[in-house]
Amino acid sequence: MPLPLLYLYIMLKIFKKHIDTNLVFLRETRLLIAVSGGIDSVVLSYLCKELELDFALAHCNFNLRGEESNADEEFVLELAEELDVEVFIQNFDTQTYADEHKRSIQMAARELRYDWFKELEEQLNYDYILTAHHADDNLETFLINFTRGTGLNGLTGIPEVNDNIVRPLLQFSREQIEAYAKENSIKWREDSSNSSRKYLRNKLRHEVVPILKEINPQLLNSFQSTLINLNDTADIVEESLNAVAKRAITNIDDNGVTYKVSEFKKVNNPKAYLFEMFKDFGFTEWNDVVDLLDAQSGKQVLSNTHRLIKHREFLILTDLRHSEHSDESFFINDKVSEVKTPLGILFFDEAEAIVNSSKSIVFVDRDKLSFPLELRLWKEGDVFRPLGMKGKKKISKYLKDEKLSLVEKENTWVLTSEGNIIWVVGMRADECFRAKDKTEDILKIELK
Repeated sequence: MPLPLLYLYIMLKIFKKHIDTNLVFLRETRLLIAVSGGIDSVVLSYLCKELELDFALAHCNFNLRGEESNADEEFVLELAEELDVEVFIQNFDTQTYADEHKRSIQMAARELRYDWFKELEEQLNYDYILTAHHADDNLETFLINFTRGTGLNGLTGIPEVNDNIVRPLLQFSREQIEAYAKENSIKWREDSSNSSRKYLRNKLRHEVVPILKEINPQLLNSFQSTLINLNDTADIVEESLNAVAKRAITNIDDNGVTYKVSEFKKVNNPKAYLFEMFKDFGFTEWNDVVDLLDAQSGKQVLSNTHRLIKHREFLILTDLRHSEHSDESFFINDKVSEVKTPLGILFFDEAEAIVNSSKSIVFVDRDKLSFPLELRLWKEGDVFRPLGMKGKKKISKYLKDEKLSLVEKENTWVLTSEGNIIWVVGMRADECFRAKDKTEDILKIELK
């Protein structure tokens, strides 16, 4: 059904009112418009020019369609000249990137595009990146998430503002944008891959959405109302989730985040809260996550990037990239006064007497040390004589008796001399190396 001419005359006014009412910050900032050469981004560029916004164009040539890709690049250069704005062009070997990083072509292109935009933004002091997503894109994204399975957040639509990414055309349909372009004799490039049915988005665009619009000619309006309702519901969920998180989280440190199991057991649907709390960390086996609530200490569930560990009455969320055992060690000679370590800074000072010893400060007999000392993670088989005890004790048994969690155990460091433990750092010194009242050369070691 063709759009009335009246609409075409007022589309610019609608766009202007939307900017001045909801996105007024774009008036006073430097903008990058992501331009493919397609109708949506070209129309966005013309609209921004009409509003005299301060913008430049940024175009990615992904080199996936041969001469067609090069023709798109040439078109964007001509567009920038016509609009009298600066333009940035970047060429990518998208296929190689996808192969090396094991990504789909679409995901590879997305990563390359946004990484480059971020570089431009930081290097040239641009404030926001504008993309030309519109109402039909929003509907297609909703349907993609719906068909793949998702939670509530996957059904709330594309955000108009997401950090420094702004999508000012979300209220306009593809039909409206095309009508505006034709009425104003605006030229654009057609991407031949948009007609391919091998991509899910295109299949939905060409085969599913037309049927839905036939059933309901006001589909986009109805969909917008649905999004508003879903976002209102999401706000309620977020408020409830924040309240539970506030009660459940007991500690946040370099090792991870600790949650009280009891707070999840109090709610009517623990699985729902666990899903919302941990969905962004890559977990997929949600029944296993729920089972952690009643599991024995030490039980854990892994994702590709994180893990949840049951420790007594707590769940501990850790980043796998920061929690793996490390072969890294630090060698400390007798001339060093301070050393930066993963635990903090170790200070080495001469002392005249033993005062204020604690878990973070030990006094040792320097004459019993052989330099260089080594600071390393503890390992199986390590033993020491805990300060104040006569017998030896395995480090593993000591850490268990101290009721440390798996994460804390993995991040326990020891200071050694010729392989012998001087100090379980931040916890307990060794009796053999301790300074006594008659010790002549006292070395104070402090962790800050």
